[in-house]
Amino acid sequence: MNFSAALGLCFFVSLAMGSSVANAGPLDKPARDKDALVIATARGIDNLDASVTATADSQRYAWQIYDTLYKFDRRGQMQPSLATAVEIAPDAKTYTFTLRKGVKFHNGDPMTAEDVAFSMQRMLDPETKSTRRPNFATVVDTVETPAEDKVIFKLKKPDGAFLNKISAFLYVLPKKYIVGLGSPAAFSASPVGTGPYRFEKQQIGQTLDLVRFEEFWGEKPAIQRLHFRLIPEDSSRVNALLAGEVDLIDTVPPRESKRLAATKDLTVVHAPVASPLHIRLYANRPELPIHDVRVRQALNYAINKKAIVDSVLHGVGEPMASYISKYYPYGHDATLKPYPYDPNKAKQLLKEAGYPNGFKTSLYTYPGMPKELPEVLAAFWQQVGVQTEIKPLAYSAWSRLNNTHQTDPMTVMQFANSMYDPAHPVNGAFIKGGTWSDYYNPEVERIFAETEGVTDLEKRGQLFKSIDRIIHEDAAAVFISELFYSFGHKSNLEWHAQLGDGYFNFRTARWK
Repeated sequence: MNFSAALGLCFFVSLAMGSSVANAGPLDKPARDKDALVIATARGIDNLDASVTATADSQRYAWQIYDTLYKFDRRGQMQPSLATAVEIAPDAKTYTFTLRKGVKFHNGDPMTAEDVAFSMQRMLDPETKSTRRPNFATVVDTVETPAEDKVIFKLKKPDGAFLNKISAFLYVLPKKYIVGLGSPAAFSASPVGTGPYRFEKQQIGQTLDLVRFEEFWGEKPAIQRLHFRLIPEDSSRVNALLAGEVDLIDTVPPRESKRLAATKDLTVVHAPVASPLHIRLYANRPELPIHDVRVRQALNYAINKKAIVDSVLHGVGEPMASYISKYYPYGHDATLKPYPYDPNKAKQLLKEAGYPNGFKTSLYTYPGMPKELPEVLAAFWQQVGVQTEIKPLAYSAWSRLNNTHQTDPMTVMQFANSMYDPAHPVNGAFIKGGTWSDYYNPEVERIFAETEGVTDLEKRGQLFKSIDRIIHEDAAAVFISELFYSFGHKSNLEWHAQLGDGYFNFRTARWK
């Protein structure tokens, strides 16, 4: 398929979608009642152990079931949560937390310092297979619990983003309960946290039901029940909202945004999530063409990012130059410009790399990404001789493969911002040993190691700008667009999306 045909496909699908649904139900009333919220998601929720599973899986449920010692407000500022205070030593190697008293887990057990220490130790245990482990494994030395309400983290080295990491990744779990279960899989099937909602039941691949925890330590949510429904097909998810069968949908197809926004009693929200929409490249595989920087650069030059934003994303995006989003509070190099669309340059680079006639490759994708995106990418690459086989997977299957380095040679991907510090995407995607890293650059490793001892935000920002430039010049990924999460919901639902982060927060949702 050539580029014109691919854009034609986008246009055809847009027309078909726009005319296929009539407003069939009451949009000014809840799908069930004012005690319930029905949420349709594009991706299945496969693993309910938020300290194990990847961000893109846990972001829908984690903030409902679990708490961390510190938390992020809607704009990413850290605030006390299960801890009421933190004392940071001058050398940034000792963090002492004072715990909130009277907090209970969903099973009735009191939360103590032992639970906090256990939660960290469990995450660090390789047997747990936590995707969060790389954030702490090289940093945390010991965890001490001198009193029931005191936890002391002693670090092997200073970590300028440690409090961010604690706020983002250290979900506090019940030690006694988990030890009794015996395995991470058993906990995922019946999770217990301290959050405002407790687990009720799940049909994997279909539904998840959460119920308000009446003994929650903080302000109780106004809505008693959350019901998540998996509806991976875009048109079916939109139809469910228009029919009034659900109250809120995520991943609004860009082509449907204007139509839904113009529908009486519906609201559409585009929330920046500081998440790069990109192609993950297995660049450290010498047997693959993309091991050569010239090939990686060619794949970037071969695509027209603005055309993709305008056509596939229907304007809901911004072409990216590198990996650190402009919506991070620091670290983004604003002087970098996206690779220009230059197919002749791409062909020349492929020729220099030894591929004058291009090569064959494959590209994994999954529900939740615009279906036309891989088609258009393949069409662009075909123009420079790169023949691309598209391999769609169910989200749960894709996530398992992607988390274990099996989506080679490349996959459509996003990297959600979880901690409001560039250490998260850089460590995860471009540092040797990162959960989603198939890239190695000694200079990036050196600068990143330097950031670990820097707590001053201006200095951290300058160091990450240097990394941003290297990642851009080395074409460490195929950079496409800033990502916005688009939600559609009934207008009489009072709910605010998190800004600069991909996590869903229904703690303050209420019906007007």
